[in-house]
Amino acid sequence: MDKEYHFWGWETAEVSPVAEAYAGIRDPRALYDLLSELWCEYTCAPRLREEWSEENRTLGQCSITAFLAQDIFGGSVHGIERPGGNFHCYNVVGDCRFDLTSEQFGDEKLDYDNNPEQLREVHFAKKEKKERYEYLKAQLDRRLNSGNR
Repeated sequence: MDKEYHFWGWETAEVSPVAEAYAGIRDPRALYDLLSELWCEYTCAPRLREEWSEENRTLGQCSITAFLAQDIFGGSVHGIERPGGNFHCYNVVGDCRFDLTSEQFGDEKLDYDNNPEQLREVHFAKKEKKERYEYLKAQLDRRLNSGNR
């Protein structure tokens, strides 16, 4: 592991894909590398789009990213309640916990202990969120199937 990452949990993100279609993604760090090229203003939550930038690519990407990571690595998605009642989503796979989009908070330290599980049925009840997730997943699938890894 030569590269240093900045997302929360990167040092111990040692889980392998459970979905055969994603066998080429060796661990969450490899998924982060791929998504870093795919996150965009469109995949950002609409309420945060005006603040999204190339410098803060993870802004507004948490739930769609966490549910996509769940598709790949299994486990569950949990949420940290934020001011205003929204939840910031991250992944728990066995004893491994990681948050591919934590960089959006800069130096703020989030509490990853004892947070409620988040269900995709609840999150994807919002049509725009389900569409952003499907778009990000399609972009990832396209990237993997094109051989440009």
